[in-house]
Amino acid sequence: MKYLLPILFLLWLYCPPAAAQNTQPAKEDTALYLRFPVVPPFTIYKMPDSSKFTKADLKKKQKTLLIIFSPDCDHCQHEIKEIIAAIDKFTKIQIVMASWLPYKEILKFYADYNIAAYPNITMGWDKSFFLPPFYKFNSLPFMGLYDKKGNLISVFEGSVSLDKVVEAFK
Repeated sequence: MKYLLPILFLLWLYCPPAAAQNTQPAKEDTALYLRFPVVPPFTIYKMPDSSKFTKADLKKKQKTLLIIFSPDCDHCQHEIKEIIAAIDKFTKIQIVMASWLPYKEILKFYADYNIAAYPNITMGWDKSFFLPPFYKFNSLPFMGLYDKKGNLISVFEGSVSLDKVVEAFK
């Protein structure tokens, strides 16, 4: 019994410390948008008619703001109100808004904010749930900003000032 304490102490000394573990994420844990920093090959079903809209339908040589949102998210509602209030700052930017939630909820959001009145905003349903795993975000709304060539400029999660978004596009 009198040797138990020194043996435990020696075991503690010789055990590899936990800090020596690799803290780098495995390649497969890295969000795909970081490995492929271009507009993803998405497919959404547009409001209000459910027509298919894909990456190929984006206007060429135009900046793109991809927003992933939830119709019942307060931050998302606040962000769309700000975008609509400052829509003149986004005239040369195509905005694609997508949600994986039920079509009827997205359609209600579309109607509530009169998105049809803004020709540079396309809103749709991500039926296949492609975008959330591609970006692996933690907060909504999620914004992916892409230049005229479709290359990633920046991403924002959660509420963000529109001034930061506009500045990132410059």
